[in-house]
Amino acid sequence: MIDPRIESLYNVRRTVTPAVFDANMAAYRSRSDDAVRRLAGHRDIVYDAASGQRLDIWAPGTAASPRPVFVVIHGGYWRALSRHDTAFMARPLADEGIATVTVDYGLAPGTRLEEIVRQVRTAVAWVHRNGGGYGLDTGRIVVGGSSAGGHLTGAVMTPGWQTAMGVPRDAVRAAMPISGLFDLRPLVHASPNEWLSLTPDTAAALSPALSPALTAAQDPESGAADSYLPPAVIAVAEHDGEGFLTQSRRFHDAWSHRASARLLTIPGRNHYDVFLDLADPSTALFRALTGLFETTAGAAAARQAGGAS
Repeated sequence: MIDPRIESLYNVRRTVTPAVFDANMAAYRSRSDDAVRRLAGHRDIVYDAASGQRLDIWAPGTAASPRPVFVVIHGGYWRALSRHDTAFMARPLADEGIATVTVDYGLAPGTRLEEIVRQVRTAVAWVHRNGGGYGLDTGRIVVGGSSAGGHLTGAVMTPGWQTAMGVPRDAVRAAMPISGLFDLRPLVHASPNEWLSLTPDTAAALSPALSPALTAAQDPESGAADSYLPPAVIAVAEHDGEGFLTQSRRFHDAWSHRASARLLTIPGRNHYDVFLDLADPSTALFRALTGLFETTAGAAAARQAGGAS
């Protein structure tokens, strides 16, 4: 049953007019089309044989000079949009020497959220294992996404899944969830559960904020405090839904107790247009993303120095 109080916190469609919503949905696709037009890349790569889901690679480097890579995960409340709506940052990132990988996943309600999370983790693992053959620097993977993509970014930046997929615990070197949800338990009582079909138990299990790595301070005997957590920018729009604002602040607070973290509130932006700031190199969001890549460069140099000693 929908709780009106919770619904008011998480129904972000109510935070903008229909005209603003439609304009932003159209901008995702048109700006993505413009960004990848005449941009070198590899399209329609199946990253997961079980589901047939695909990804695109834009502006890769070469085997001799691989590029760091931004793996970007689209939003749409887990039930809409695609990788084709999520490449608008590919050209400005290419100008910075950064490749972009856009990822599809099965959509709800046809695909359960547990499976969506598995698919996105599989995509990141595929990039880590295979990206070198496509001119990607697999030691400098940054993952980000907006809205549902922000939640899914949280699902890949938290530990506990990497070993089973055959990648190191630091496969994700930095992360930028944007306007994400990190504790899904409230959605059990809100309209998104009409297509997610979450129970209190599954909502908790799929909540990045409830990862043992973040709750280890409450249970020092768990051993989870030794888990690797990447540096992160947790971003949110000033005019976002109240639930998204609160959850972003809380996730930042939890993450910053264990790893480098910055909370970035973007003034003047709403839940839908904030993501488009990644198409504009002059914005604070774009600069924060390239700043994360600078941290991965430092980590790569440290690994090389350690290997040489």
